[in-house]
Amino acid sequence: MLIRRLTAEERPTTSFPLQAYAFEASPMAASRTEEFREYLPYNAGNRSLVAEEGGEPMATASAVPMRQNLRGSVLPMAGVAGVTSQPLARRSGYVRALLHKLLDEMRDEGHPLSALYPFRASFYERFGYVGLPRRRTAVFSPDDLAPLLRADLPDEVTWQRIGAGYPTWRGWTEECLRERHGFAIFPDFRAVALRDRDDRWVVTAVRDGRTVGAVTYRIDDHGGTLLADDLLAADPYARAALLQFFARHIDQVERISVQLPADELPELWLTDLAVHHEARVSRPGSPAPMARLLSLDALAGLPAGAGRVRVELVDDRWLTGSHLLDGTAGRLELLPDDSAAEGSVPTATLTAAGLSGLAYGVLDPAEVAVRGLGVVPVDAADELRRIFPRALPYLFADF
Repeated sequence: MLIRRLTAEERPTTSFPLQAYAFEASPMAASRTEEFREYLPYNAGNRSLVAEEGGEPMATASAVPMRQNLRGSVLPMAGVAGVTSQPLARRSGYVRALLHKLLDEMRDEGHPLSALYPFRASFYERFGYVGLPRRRTAVFSPDDLAPLLRADLPDEVTWQRIGAGYPTWRGWTEECLRERHGFAIFPDFRAVALRDRDDRWVVTAVRDGRTVGAVTYRIDDHGGTLLADDLLAADPYARAALLQFFARHIDQVERISVQLPADELPELWLTDLAVHHEARVSRPGSPAPMARLLSLDALAGLPAGAGRVRVELVDDRWLTGSHLLDGTAGRLELLPDDSAAEGSVPTATLTAAGLSGLAYGVLDPAEVAVRGLGVVPVDAADELRRIFPRALPYLFADF
């Protein structure tokens, strides 16, 4: 097996066809090769690897250099995408070898975090990834938003095609990245695809000259559905301003569908709002995202509770050894293990998925133990809860 990095010119005839076979209708039309060339600018900064046997591509995998908020710190993150192999090469170790190489390189280049949407979550759990919440979809009638048309709100609403409104939208997502745990965004070379397709409207809520909310959307047909993407609002006023805009479509569409983070409760937005909202997770079509720490450097300086615990990291390629985690100063410190010699410190044994689940705030220490992602005695669990209080990450970016 030879693993090497693909050049941009090779992608339309190597990685893109394999990805099309795995994730699209197949067989593809021969004309798609030229269409693939149009995608090249949006993949310019990706790292794409191919595994070959006898010069034939067996499997490919890519990493997108992204940024993600981890408990208030914005860090480089490797967004793994396009992981696929040709049918006769599956379950032969190609993907495993590719992921080892890809994550080695991204970690060495300074990406302490990684995230992806898995084809099978249990496969990636063995690579240290842990599940994150999937965004919710809320569906309701615009008629139920009618009370908002009488509301006096502090925000001004602007309405544009995304091609024109993209700079404002991009600036707002940058602000959300700084403020929201788990939030991640694409690099500029990838994000501009939204602008260039120009197939969405964007509605923006502005208060005192500052953007406080935005949502992109499209309408599938008269009497059909207003299909909104992620509703990103700084507060209830901004959310109400965006919903008030949707209410103006009462005589145009039958229903509104909007994507929401897991902590939104649309049933509480309005008194008579009849709403169906769900997070549907299925395999292979609709997976929940996953993420992991690739380096302990991601933890240094994070806000933390006053806990102190030794963690022994096992069964991982990238996170190993014994480390003392100390949050007593309000910021997490990683100390040499011999610093614990001055007194007794509880000890937990964790896999990379177990530690990642704690760091991202999606698992309680007891859940780590129940799921077989570590051995966490009661005293160590108490310390870990102080250091890593539960938090609800919102990944936002699709891959």
